Formats: sequence, C-alpha cells, structure tokens
Amino acid sequence: MIPRYSRAPMTDIWSSKSRFKIWLDIELYACEGMEKLGTVPKGTSKKVKSKAKINEKRIDAIEKKVKHDVIAFLTSISEYAGPPARFLHQGLTSSDILDTAFNIQLMQSSKIIEKEMAQLLKSLKKIALKYKNTPCIGRSHGIHAEPTTFGVKMANFYAEFERNQARFKKATDEISVCAISGAVGNYANIDPRVEQFVAKKLGMKAETISTQVIPRDRHAVYFSTLGIIASSIERLATEIRHLQRTEVLEVEEFFSKGQKGSSAMPHKRNPVLTENLTGLSRLIRGYTIPALENVSLWHERDISHSSVERIMAPDANIIIDFALARLNNVIANLVVYPKNMKANLDKLRKLPMSEGLMLAMTQKGLSREKAYKIVQRNAMKVWKSDLDFETVLDMDNELKKYLNKKEISKILDLKHATRRTDYIFKKVFK
Repeated sequence: MIPRYSRAPMTDIWSSKSRFKIWLDIELYACEGMEKLGTVPKGTSKKVKSKAKINEKRIDAIEKKVKHDVIAFLTSISEYAGPPARFLHQGLTSSDILDTAFNIQLMQSSKIIEKEMAQLLKSLKKIALKYKNTPCIGRSHGIHAEPTTFGVKMANFYAEFERNQARFKKATDEISVCAISGAVGNYANIDPRVEQFVAKKLGMKAETISTQVIPRDRHAVYFSTLGIIASSIERLATEIRHLQRTEVLEVEEFFSKGQKGSSAMPHKRNPVLTENLTGLSRLIRGYTIPALENVSLWHERDISHSSVERIMAPDANIIIDFALARLNNVIANLVVYPKNMKANLDKLRKLPMSEGLMLAMTQKGLSREKAYKIVQRNAMKVWKSDLDFETVLDMDNELKKYLNKKEISKILDLKHATRRTDYIFKKVFK
C-alpha cells in the first residue's frame, strides 16, 4: 500500500524484515520441540539462534537463483549459523512456515484493528450521548420522513460497529492456528507433538486437520469480515457526506486553520475525509472475492492463493487500519449544527408527524384507508402552499369529527416522535 494511506505500526508487521523474523522464530520453536523429543541434539536451537542473522539482501540474492523463498531463507541462515542449522526444517514443508507466519501477521494486525475499533466505539458513544436529545429529521429515500435525534443516529452506528467488533474477534480466532504437519499434512516425517509445542509457544491453536496448507476458508472469514467493516465505515461516511451538503449542513468535517478546499474556489469546505473513506472501503471490499476464491485449491496444495495473499493481506489490513483511524478522527472532531437540524426539521411545517394522525383516527373507529386519505389530502395542501400543517388540519371538518384541536397538537408535538429515545439508548448502551 502507498505511504499516503499507511501507518507505520501496521506496515511494519507486513515488512519482509518482520516476516523473516517470524519464519526464524517458527523454525527455532520447531527445532526446540524436536530437542525435547530427542530427535535433534539438545542445545541446537540456542546455537542457531546465537549465530543466525537475517540478511534480506542475501536472501533476495539466493532466491533469484533458486526461485524459492523459504529455501533462500534457510540457506542464508545456514551461512551464518553453520552446521547446527542442518537440523532446521526437519520434517517440515514450506507451507508450515509460510502459513503459520501468515496467520501470526494477521493476528498481530488484528490487535491494531481491534484497538482502533474500540476507540471508534468510544467516540461514537460520546457523540451519541452528547446529542441524545438533539432533534433532527430522519430521512427515507433522501426525503424527510419522521423526526428522530442526532444521538439516536449515532447510537445506530455504535450498535453496528459493536457487532463488527464481535464479528472481528471471531474472525481473528478463525485464523489463530498454526500447522507444522509436513508435506500433505500427514505428519509422515514429524511428530505431531512438535506442532502442539510450536502452537503453545506462539499463542495459537494447532490446526485440526490441514492438507499441505492451512485451509483457506478460515482466511475467507477474516477478509469477508474486513469487507463488512468497510461497508459500515462507508455507511457512516456517506451519512456525514449527505449531512454536510450546503442545503442540509447539519454536520461538517472539522476544517482546520490553513486548510484549503479547492484550488479554484476559495470558499469551498468539502467532506474530503469521508469521501476518501468511501473510496478506501471499496478497495477493502474488493478483496473479499479473491479471499473466497482462494478456498478452492488443487488437491493437497497449489500456490494460486499465494500471489493473491501477498498483495491482498498487507493492503487490506493496512487500509482498514488507516480507514478506522481516519473515521475516528472525523467523529471525534465532528462539527454539529443543532440549529440547522431544527431549521431543516421545520421545513415541512410538521408534516413528518403525519403517521400519528392517521393511527389516532383508526383508534377512533375509522378504517386505515380512509384515515390515510384524509391525512394525505391535507398533507398535499401543505406541500403546495406556505401553510402550516396544523393550520390546514384545523380547516378540515371531516378530520375534526375524529380528533379535536388538543389531540392534534399533542400528536404534532416533537416530543411525541422522540419519546422513546431513553428506551433506545438503554438497549444500545445497556
């Protein structure tokens, strides 16, 4: 991923230096496990560890010749560690190292992602509580529907990201496995106890059953979950973008001193951060299909998944990390305009409370169809005039047969529409 959308802690995890270090750790743990079983001389892993060096340039040079990354790595390590290094990789296959290391990188990445989601939840909760009772209009199809509060809007996103948090923990658990089972996964030349030993050392579980690779359905769950998180990021970003439109202006991304919105128009203050998040979300979701297609491999192993993962894994994790951090920054510094919310709420002059009138008349014995017709007839007059809805209703003698002026005023009161806010917040924030 390009530096523009990368953060150092995450990119470090996916660097070749980090990958080679993990490879060496796995090899040393496997060697140590064999020492305990007596298949490798005691002290071998310590001797190798004391002399081994990771020389990336040397590994690359060897790989150009042998055309195999793990062999190049082992050859380079042997050059430094000497004869004891011959006991590395005993009974292992390349995928034991590659797949176990890959899952470790995913686990390391998940810790950063989990931290970012936890911080985002804090920011969403804070803004939801602050604006719990700030009225605004709810929209369906982009059109004014019924009143709600801005706090309820934000509580909705909080609940969604809380679900994402739970999903992601399960997805991380899916890939927290290692495989040290040899060619085609049948432990022909390695004791299964070595796998258990390595798993414990790495804080992982041993794969239930592998082929020559760790099954990719596990990874499909992980990357699909990233795709779902990305969709949630985009939904929240899209909401902010719509609410920042000039005609709406209920919220706005923080516009810092010295910031410029347009090279041509000095007046512009654009929702660039949330637009950027929309684009990044598309990229993350785009990796879901390749992850699903990686599940189907030939027999016990092929490497059609390898090139995909070398690109997909760093990019998807780096992007989601960046996107979550950026979204958290947007929410934590969001500028909210309650007065504009109230002004927009009043634009249709109480029309958004029309449902309550219809339902009240059905309670008085009128059919739903007839009640709907009466309310809609009066609502259309408001759309086509400058009259207030309550004024128009007061002129409808048929409606007044069922509802008196006091009943109408109560139904059209904003408090009627938002009276369940406390109930919603108790459900969301428990």
